[in-house]
Amino acid sequence: MEFHEKLQKLRSDEGLTQEELAEKLFVSRTAISKWESGRGYPSIDSLKAIAKHFHVTIDDLIGTEEIVTLAEEDKQASEKKYTALLCGVLDCLTVLLLFLPVFGNRGAGTDASVSLFALTGVSRWLRIVFVVTLGLTVLNGLFTVAFSSLDKPDWIKHRLVTGTALSILGTMLFILTRQPYAAFFCLCILLVKGFLLLKSK
Repeated sequence: MEFHEKLQKLRSDEGLTQEELAEKLFVSRTAISKWESGRGYPSIDSLKAIAKHFHVTIDDLIGTEEIVTLAEEDKQASEKKYTALLCGVLDCLTVLLLFLPVFGNRGAGTDASVSLFALTGVSRWLRIVFVVTLGLTVLNGLFTVAFSSLDKPDWIKHRLVTGTALSILGTMLFILTRQPYAAFFCLCILLVKGFLLLKSK
């Protein structure tokens, strides 16, 4: 008997609905539905909670092959959360571009490296675009870091895609406006994120 069949039987033997079991295990009803239909396995922690609730061992719930599958899925999920966390931290690091003297200030016959707030060699609107782009990147990074531990793979994927798009936008923006140091900083962050994302596939 497969895990999903055992879970269905244990639940019906106890006379519980999927909703009631979900409340007892502190998971969503859709998670129970997914497990009972054989479309996935619970995390190790959820599996322990199921075994404890029904007074059975984990070995009673799943077989050897299922344990291997479960361990692989758990490892992949952990790697994705770790990658999301690191990418979020990298996005947060772009806040340094607001304060580091990496922008070229052209004017009055001399070139100088200044922070974004001291930049006068570009139009006011372009400075606003710089600040908004960097601000959105940092906010995305903060949300990614804050919520990377949640069991929401779609949400994490969306944050990673958004962060990557913002890094590309920042790099292109600084290249087009001839800000090589800022562009290089963003490009380095983009390359590290790309490496992390490829490694976690």
